[in-house]
Amino acid sequence: MSAQQLRDEMVRQLIEMGALRSSHAVAAFRKVPRHLATPEEDLATAYLAEHAVITKTDSDGVQLSSVSAPRIQAMQIEQADIGPGMRVLEIGSGGVNAAYLAEIVGKDGLVVTADIDPEVTERAAKFLPETGYDDRVHIVTGDGEHGVPDHAPYDRIIVTVQAADIPPAWIDQLVDGGRLVVPLRMRGMTRTVAFVRDGERLVSDGFELCGFVPMQGAGENRVRLVVLHDVEEEEVGLRLDDHPEPDTKALRAALRTPPVEVWSGVTLAGDESKEHLDLWLTTVFDNLPLLIAKPAARACGLVASISPLGIPTLVEGGSFAYRTVRPTEDPDRFELGVIGHGPGAREMADRMVEQIQVWDREHRSHHAHIEVYPADTPDGRLPAGRVINRRHTRVAITWP
Repeated sequence: MSAQQLRDEMVRQLIEMGALRSSHAVAAFRKVPRHLATPEEDLATAYLAEHAVITKTDSDGVQLSSVSAPRIQAMQIEQADIGPGMRVLEIGSGGVNAAYLAEIVGKDGLVVTADIDPEVTERAAKFLPETGYDDRVHIVTGDGEHGVPDHAPYDRIIVTVQAADIPPAWIDQLVDGGRLVVPLRMRGMTRTVAFVRDGERLVSDGFELCGFVPMQGAGENRVRLVVLHDVEEEEVGLRLDDHPEPDTKALRAALRTPPVEVWSGVTLAGDESKEHLDLWLTTVFDNLPLLIAKPAARACGLVASISPLGIPTLVEGGSFAYRTVRPTEDPDRFELGVIGHGPGAREMADRMVEQIQVWDREHRSHHAHIEVYPADTPDGRLPAGRVINRRHTRVAITWP
C-alpha cells in the first residue's frame, strides 16, 4: 500500500475508534506524512493506530521521548477542540503533532512547539520543513515549565508529556475560556484532561486514560518504585506518588502469604474500562499506590493481575489488597473482586469490595470532576472531595 492509502486506512480506524471526529482533524491526519518522522520504522508500522515509537530513554530505562501513537494524538487534538486561526502552544515536541496542529489552524493561525531536549527539537526542525509546515510553526528549545511567553496568549495549550502539576505559566499564557489539555498524574494515575480556564482556576471538561513519558526540567516529579519481589523477570513492586513510606519488609513478607479473595458481584463487559472505578478508589482511600509486576510474576502465582499502568492497591502496615477480575458464565463479562495479602487481608479486601459496590450503585454512570486551584487557595474555597497538593496547585477530584 502507498503512504496515502495507509493514511486513509489509519484515519478510517481512528474514526471507528471514536478518536477522530472533527472534519479539520480528519483532514490533517489524512494529509501529514508522519512516516517521515520515523524513517527507521517500516512504512506500514508508522501508520498503525496504536503504535508509539520510543525515541529516547535514560540510563535507568525510563522513556524520555516518543512519537505518540496516532490514536493518542487524535484524542488530545479532539479534546483541545482546535479550529482554524487559533494560536496553539504544544509542550513536548517532535514535529508530527505540530504538523497536525498547523494543518488545522491554517495559515491564519500559529503553532509554537517547545521541548527541553535539543535532540527532540532538532528532529522537529528536520521534519517540519520536509513536510512543508515550517512556515507556520515556531520551534523553541526550552523548559516547558515556563511555557513560551514570547508568543502568548494562546487559545489552546496541549501538553504531550506526563505532568504532576500545572505551573502558573500555563494558566497565565492561556486566554480566559481557553483549553489546556494535559496528561495529569493524580496519585499515580495519569489521565489526559481537557481543562477550561475560568479565571485563576481550571475546570475539567472530560478526560481520557493515557500513558506518556514524564516531564523533565523544573517540573520533573517522577513516581518512586518500591520493590517487593526482585527475582529477575518476576519483579513485583509499588509505584509511589506522594504516598506514605511503606513498611517494605512487612509487605515483602505479606506477598508470600496465601491470598484472600473477596468478590463483589459487580461485573464489567470485556471491553469496558476500569479507569473511572480506579479514580473512585483513589478518591475514597488515603493510601492507594499502584501495583506493578512482570508477566512471569502472574504466571508463577505471586500476583493474580498485572497492568502496564499499574493496579490500585490499598496498603496499610504489613498488608495490602488490590483489584482483580475473574470470568463469569457470560464469556463477555468479568466479575470485579479484590485479593489481599498479610494479617489485615480480609478486612482490607472487604473494604475495597464495599467501595467497588458503592461505585457500581452510585457512580457507575458518572465521571469524576477535576478542578485545579492555586497552591495558596484555602480549604474553604475548594470543592468537597479528594485534594491533591502539589507545589503550584491544589487538584480537587469530586463526584456528582
